[in-house]
Amino acid sequence: MKKVFFSLLLTFVAAVAMNKAVAQVETGAKIEFTKETHDYGTVKYGADGTCTFEFKNTGTEPLIIANAKGSCGCTVPEWPKEPIAPGAKGTIKVKYDTKRPGPINKSVTINSNAVNEPTKVIRIKGNVLAAPEGGAPVNNSGAPTGN
Repeated sequence: MKKVFFSLLLTFVAAVAMNKAVAQVETGAKIEFTKETHDYGTVKYGADGTCTFEFKNTGTEPLIIANAKGSCGCTVPEWPKEPIAPGAKGTIKVKYDTKRPGPINKSVTINSNAVNEPTKVIRIKGNVLAAPEGGAPVNNSGAPTGN
């Protein structure tokens, strides 16, 4: 009888401890994006390279984005500096320099207090067409000829 009682007591204590651990994981800010990749497709040289990523704080506490950093200088993110309340939405705007012809495959790393993903990576992809030919004639020094 003592063994059965001890086994039941041990099972009960373990169940309570697991519930408490699960409850702790579920509290805090959580970040959920509507999309994690933006595909520009094929864009013209010098076109508008701005896109937005919408997210929502699905957690129980304010979401604070501490930093967002592009994988290179050609990818510049803007993010909300104020806390995002539970249930509220926000956007991260990413501007890509489309004066760089060729394939786009860049990322933005977001650091926040989100318990589900404190470091989150979103991506942009596509292709920038070559610069159009033409324009002012150029002399050997690289300056316009003035014709």
